[in-house]
Amino acid sequence: LTGLLNGIAQSSYYGNTEITEELLKSELYPDLPADQFRALLEKMRGLVKSIVSADMDINQIDAFLTAQTKKQGGITTEQAVVLAKFWKNHKRKIRESVVSQSRWENNLKSMNWRIDLKSQSRHRDQENSPVAIVEMEIGNNDKESEFLYLEFNEAKINGMLKQLAEVEDCIRALTQTS
Repeated sequence: LTGLLNGIAQSSYYGNTEITEELLKSELYPDLPADQFRALLEKMRGLVKSIVSADMDINQIDAFLTAQTKKQGGITTEQAVVLAKFWKNHKRKIRESVVSQSRWENNLKSMNWRIDLKSQSRHRDQENSPVAIVEMEIGNNDKESEFLYLEFNEAKINGMLKQLAEVEDCIRALTQTS
């Protein structure tokens, strides 16, 4: 059963396309009739899906599996023990996989910044004035990143700092009323 649950995790949550129903049957349950294997596989898939979607903690999974053992056509006590151990070992990795698969937009991978002095400008009075250079790496894990470069003069930085202070004040006001 542990092998079956690992196979379900590999195919459903870790993206391993080599793990098929046929492979699981031939490797783990070669003597079990196909219809009985399919019923076991679907029952375990359903239980794992319920556990994953509820992101169960130890108390929740114990209660859930106890209820499943008492249910007509449910699972055995031994299967419940194996399921609980499987979830304990795979919870973090499956959760990370589910969260990663649910993102379809780009995210900020890294951000670097530095302060430079402007050495060239159309206007002579802007030379040697400080500028902030910001480099952001944006993308998903499965595709090449894009880089965004921004340059802020002193006035823009002061404006941004003012807006950040206003956001901070709003957050502080919200937390005090809670």
